[in-house]
Amino acid sequence: MQHFFYNCMGEVLSIKTIAAGAITETVARLCMEANFFLGQDITDAFNKTLGEETSLTGKEILKQLIQNAQIAAENKVPMCQDTGVAVIFLELGQDLQIAGGGLYDAVNEGVRKGYAEGYLRKSVVDHPLLRKNTGDNTPAVIHTKIVPGENLKITVAPKGGGSENMSAIKMLKPSEGIEGVKKFVLETVKAAGPNPCPPIVVGVGIGGTFEKCALLAKEALLRKLGGPSPIPDIAELEKELMNAVNKLGIGPQGLGGRTTALAVHVEIYPCHIASLPVAVNINCHSTRHKEAVL
Repeated sequence: MQHFFYNCMGEVLSIKTIAAGAITETVARLCMEANFFLGQDITDAFNKTLGEETSLTGKEILKQLIQNAQIAAENKVPMCQDTGVAVIFLELGQDLQIAGGGLYDAVNEGVRKGYAEGYLRKSVVDHPLLRKNTGDNTPAVIHTKIVPGENLKITVAPKGGGSENMSAIKMLKPSEGIEGVKKFVLETVKAAGPNPCPPIVVGVGIGGTFEKCALLAKEALLRKLGGPSPIPDIAELEKELMNAVNKLGIGPQGLGGRTTALAVHVEIYPCHIASLPVAVNINCHSTRHKEAVL
């Protein structure tokens, strides 16, 4: 919907408006789609690694994961019983207006609706120490960027507990450099072992501040699987880390093999002269995320 206004010069200005209800419906749909349908990039990676895996057990597990995804898609049921915390990324156009309700209220209502209609497991507790389930998987974890334009891009990335629990962050000394980064990433993946349900996707954030590098690591998981960083030295680092991770021998579901990771994605950000923050956020094989633009 477009609304028209006049500025002080008498010029007609058009402002795009999106109804809060449309946001709710979109979020609800994406919550279900992210849990029902495996991304094509993941499917392609499964088929590729199936031909490369040397472990007979590993090959069988990869076949079962492919079959599991097919059953989920055909029957519109979750690929995994852990349907995750709803992590929502919003790119909000600065020229856009939301009508009929608050943006975050609309998003949370969409999570509530999607998890109810999709029969998705509710995994959120209202108090981290008292542990009472909220009953509807809200509140979502919402990250918002204000961007040029008049559109709203919504990305829903359900995050399961098994993989999220294997996350780690470390404030390295700048003198530790790239070797310190590589060592920390490999130590984190090795310590995770079978817990995040490998083959995994590894998101790495380098730079920024304590909280920024953690967000970078999670944002890295949203990239198309295996698409290299546009920064040449970071693309080379991703390749090196991928090879090193797969030499750990953890393999599919931790039962051995050469397919421990489907991809390693690294995102960077400028940081303080005295700091070198590094964060690792691991996703299970499904690396669920779906997006829409309103």
